[in-house]
Amino acid sequence: MEPGTRVRWRRRASRWRRTVLAAFICGAVVLPLSGAARPEIPAPPPAALAAPTAGTLEQTYSAHRANAAEASRMAAAHGDRHRAAADRALADPSRRLLAFDGRGAGLATEVFGDLARADRVAVLVPGSDTSLDTYGRFRAAALALHRQLAAGAPAGTGTAVVAWLGYETPDTVSGAVVTTDRADDAAPRLRSLVADLRRITGPDARLSLLCHSYGSVVCARAAADLDVADIALVGSPGTGADSAAALRPSARIWAARGAEDWVEHVPHLSADLFGTTVGFGTDPLSPDFGARVFAAGDGGHSDYFDPGSLSLTNLARIALGETAEVTHD
Repeated sequence: MEPGTRVRWRRRASRWRRTVLAAFICGAVVLPLSGAARPEIPAPPPAALAAPTAGTLEQTYSAHRANAAEASRMAAAHGDRHRAAADRALADPSRRLLAFDGRGAGLATEVFGDLARADRVAVLVPGSDTSLDTYGRFRAAALALHRQLAAGAPAGTGTAVVAWLGYETPDTVSGAVVTTDRADDAAPRLRSLVADLRRITGPDARLSLLCHSYGSVVCARAAADLDVADIALVGSPGTGADSAAALRPSARIWAARGAEDWVEHVPHLSADLFGTTVGFGTDPLSPDFGARVFAAGDGGHSDYFDPGSLSLTNLARIALGETAEVTHD
């Protein structure tokens, strides 16, 4: 086989796999797949604390670390070594936990940087299949983003990233991933987080939401009345809104998709079925939606926060209040 033929064949095969995967996910509504239920892992209830302020951050971090340590002991006694290790890592004295709940799939909100002194704060909102058991990859994305922010910030500008695993994300292969139900449940929690961050940072800090995949649906459902400067949607299947203006007119609304992201093949439809909304409507990259579409490079669905990537560079520029490389506005 000639080299050029081999490359074309691989590209066709890659497109075929992505198309089949997209159809498989969309078909989950009609023929839902019930995978193995997540086992119940014992854990203490979350620490009961007053709303955090700049002056109480260290006490907040400490209380949630202690809760994670107890969750690790309980998971180990239950025989779940993987969860015990994940909880134990979060209990390390170096970690800054703004929230933690080890029950079920688990929730955590982790801070990277000095939040109390930050002038630029980026909130990372994850998509499907993110839990305490897969938290490592989400944390790696937040770390990469914080390094990029710190490297690109003007001298004297403080930066922080908040990794917000604050809702139960849907499984990729499930009916929940193509409805707005989880996002509707998550939206009040995201609004509460933004209110907490504004209380901690003060009125002058610039807050941005960077929303990946199903996380873009969450951000869209929460967007009304959020005190944020930017909302960036990456790898988005749609938002459930017809236009960027319907989300948050005073914020800059951005959208991007990598060249190898299979989400491109998800149909941009929306319908009310079985008492819920199925599908997420208008493609955020379409001119009709009206977002600022920025370059994301050649990456796939999980590559937006890869160190050195064009998408990460542009996301950091957005969070810093600069202008990303726009393909149309």
